Amino acid sequence: MQFVAASKLKRAQEATLASRAYAQKIDEVLADLAAVLGGEDHPLLVRRESGKRLLILVTTDRGLAGALNTNTIRFAAQQIATTKGDLSVVTAGRKGRDAMRRARVPMEAHFDGFRERPTFADVLPIARLVTDGYLDGTYGRVDIVYSQFVSTLVQRPFIDELLPVAPSEDTEGIPGNQFIFEPDPGTVLERLLPRYVATRLFQAALETTASFFSSQMVAMKNATENAEELIEDLTLAYNKVRQSNITREMIEIATGAQAR
Repeated sequence: MQFVAASKLKRAQEATLASRAYAQKIDEVLADLAAVLGGEDHPLLVRRESGKRLLILVTTDRGLAGALNTNTIRFAAQQIATTKGDLSVVTAGRKGRDAMRRARVPMEAHFDGFRERPTFADVLPIARLVTDGYLDGTYGRVDIVYSQFVSTLVQRPFIDELLPVAPSEDTEGIPGNQFIFEPDPGTVLERLLPRYVATRLFQAALETTASFFSSQMVAMKNATENAEELIEDLTLAYNKVRQSNITREMIEIATGAQAR
């Protein structure tokens, strides 16, 4: 399982790193739009005081990945505990669903965990659910919690505010002066925002997949080493007992011969 996870990790890592460039560029475009438009131009930009908070918890369906899912679920539990007002959860992945059910946290919906190669189509149902819920006023804020891939040995639980859409401040250039929008900024914003939400969800799916294979590879490596150490200890204990039994039998034979 260690070698299988290692082979799948390379592909997942490449997909994750490649998608970050696209996510950063769409942030730049959105920052440029936000510089010339306001919240009144699209409801997904409006920050509301009413409506409950929705937390999207992304985990995996499978285990044998060390503390990856446990850390993510514990991080989500801390967010839930500190939330004032109504809150509900949407889970993607069996591990997160089971944990939320045990904790009796209200759940809006559950989606299966993402496959070894997540596709953009996999996140569209979640994006449509949360976007429609935000537009009709059901949700006042939507956050997504997932495991961020840092390196092969490091994966960190991470929370990202999904709605209302807040363009990243870490963009190059001067917002408002980078792009010329055709036919007009409002039309571009109308088409861009739904795709922006889906892109953030897709990035979370890729990050979680890469984190899973990294954590599984390390966990299986540690399990193999622990098993080898256990085998050595048991073999040594077995040889000591065997040697002790042989010595005892030889003493009994010698003692019996002397008695005669």
